Amino acid sequence: MSLPTEEQVREKLTAVIDPELRRNIVELGMVRSIEIREDGQVNVTVSLTTPGCPIRSHFQDAVVQQVSSLNGVTGVGVGFDVLSDDEKAGLRETLGRGKLPQGALAQVNNVICVASGKGGVGKSTMTANLAAALQAEGSTAGALDCDVYGYSIPRMLGVDQKPDVNAERKILPPVAASGVKTMSIGYFVEQNSAVVWRGPMLHKAIQQFLEDVAWGELDYLLLDLPPGTGDIAMTLAQLLPQAKIAIVTTPQPAAQSVARRSAEMAAKVDLEVMGIIENMAGFTTPSGETFSIFGEGGGQLLADELEVPLLGSVPLSEELREHADVGNPLAVDQPDSPAGEAIVSIARQIIASSPRELPMLQTVQASAPEIAPKLGKNARELPVL
Repeated sequence: MSLPTEEQVREKLTAVIDPELRRNIVELGMVRSIEIREDGQVNVTVSLTTPGCPIRSHFQDAVVQQVSSLNGVTGVGVGFDVLSDDEKAGLRETLGRGKLPQGALAQVNNVICVASGKGGVGKSTMTANLAAALQAEGSTAGALDCDVYGYSIPRMLGVDQKPDVNAERKILPPVAASGVKTMSIGYFVEQNSAVVWRGPMLHKAIQQFLEDVAWGELDYLLLDLPPGTGDIAMTLAQLLPQAKIAIVTTPQPAAQSVARRSAEMAAKVDLEVMGIIENMAGFTTPSGETFSIFGEGGGQLLADELEVPLLGSVPLSEELREHADVGNPLAVDQPDSPAGEAIVSIARQIIASSPRELPMLQTVQASAPEIAPKLGKNARELPVL
């Protein structure tokens, strides 16, 4: 009986993805040792970032599944130790982040950043409606409001409750009537208050929303990015290297050229552009007459230029705006309306084009994480701020 080589075992382990860091355990330097015995038993030691890692069972099941598929393997043993402080520091430096995650995103299968080069193109409206449509189509979805200065997701999804904190000191995201889990800085400030922060504060808030919120099992987490290509976009690229970006634009050439900058930003930080969403594509009067108020064809031209799909064109709709104002997404309340139908179609394309699970993520088991308390008794208080 021929035994596998260490190189073959290591190659198999590249399919074991850390769900938080979105990279494989070989690339992350988490494979401490590989022992191959003459009887075909293979023992692998994986180094964790924390002794109480809540996704330990994920790594164990994934390693066993991958290594046992090799010819000549009769059994697989998985042991664990913890990275030293120096090793953790090296990993943080490699990833370009201040701290390592504790497992909050371990069960989120797909992260989609909804971006635009400029404001006023309906990016937040698309985020809220797409999240609600994905939920209505049978997927589990969350919406994270990363537009700290222009937060609007709570209103558009009709959520006015404040977050609570669970026993592990994780923030529990309020759930909209549509079933979408939500998080926004709007939950932690006085109603309609202006947020006046510098870049480092934004970075800390977004990092906390990703790492200290108990998102639980989600098929899709949609991130409503602020317009432009500034600090938030770079922060997300560091924290979520396997996220994808959907770019929202309007049909006119001016918006198209600005939206292209979001694609250039994505390319610079190595994030995949999954497609283009054209909003305000045309207005149809009650008599059936259609006007291209913002021009036409810009979304398709941008998609062709970037060689990505045009996910859909959403017509300019008063109903879409009205439903967003009252927190009742049109895509759920009136899915057969022209704008609602277009958004539902985009949601279905997203489902068809993205995996329901990350590689090996189906083995994640829920466990009680050992996380140091970070929140005070007041659930509205952000721990790091």
